[in-house]
Amino acid sequence: MSSNDEMLEELKKIRALLEKPPAPTPPNGLWNEFKDFISKYKIFGLAVAFILGLYLGGLVQALVADLLLPAIGLAIPGMSSLSTFASGPFTVGHFLVALITFLIVALVVFIAVKVVKRWGID
Repeated sequence: MSSNDEMLEELKKIRALLEKPPAPTPPNGLWNEFKDFISKYKIFGLAVAFILGLYLGGLVQALVADLLLPAIGLAIPGMSSLSTFASGPFTVGHFLVALITFLIVALVVFIAVKVVKRWGID
């Protein structure tokens, strides 16, 4: 065998190693497709995160409505309830409560994401 033939054989071996393997065949059957869907998109983790987020939102709403807003009402003279606050013909109190709740939820989620990243779970 000549030097060129040996070199050509080596290049063919390298090429075979560098070629991508064929894509796996999609699963057959509804049940197998469903299992593939569940594992590929991590549906259970998403469901757990959704449920925890739902209850976290309820917890923060209770915190705002039961602790923070009464404290704000005590701190500002003449305002017993922030949710009934009105400015001229506009009742903006409910919007202010929703805004305060959103900011607190965003802060809690931000802190949770920072902690998770620090732990290396992301």
